[in-house]
Amino acid sequence: MELLQIYARLDPVRLLRDMRFAQQRLVAIADQSPTPAPVVTEPALDRFLSGLRTAWKEGEIRPTAELKPKQKRERRRPDPFAGVTDRLRAWFDEEPWRTSRELLERPQAEYPEKYPDLLLRTLQRRVKIWRKEKAHAMVFDASPSVATVKTMAN
Repeated sequence: MELLQIYARLDPVRLLRDMRFAQQRLVAIADQSPTPAPVVTEPALDRFLSGLRTAWKEGEIRPTAELKPKQKRERRRPDPFAGVTDRLRAWFDEEPWRTSRELLERPQAEYPEKYPDLLLRTLQRRVKIWRKEKAHAMVFDASPSVATVKTMAN
C-alpha cells in the first residue's frame, strides 16, 4: 500500500528536471572561480518541456540510452579458401615467418587455375588474424602461472 502511494507521487518529468538542476549546480560548483559564481536558478517547467522537442538537435542523449553493439558483418561471398584453409593454417603454424604470398604459392602449385593471384589480399587478411592470435598466445599463454611465481619467490 505504501509503495502504491510512493508510485503515485512519482513524476518522471519532475525527476528529470531535478536531475538536470542538480547537474547544473554541480557544474557551477566545479567551475567556481575565486569570486563567487552566480547560482543557477531552476528552469521553468514550461521552458524545460518546450526544450524536449528540440533537445535531440543539440546532441543531447537520454541518460538511459545505450549504444547498440555493432553486428559483425557476415561473409557475402563463398570462402575461396574453403577447401585448403586447414592446410594453410597448418603451414602457417609450422612456419609462421612465411609471407602470405609464399603461403598462396603452395595451393597455386597444386591447383593452378583455382587460386589466382587476386586472392592474395584475402589470404593476407586471414594471415593477419592468425599472426594476431599467435602473438596473443605467445604473450598471454607463456606467462608463468601463479603457483610457479609463488614457488620461485620461496
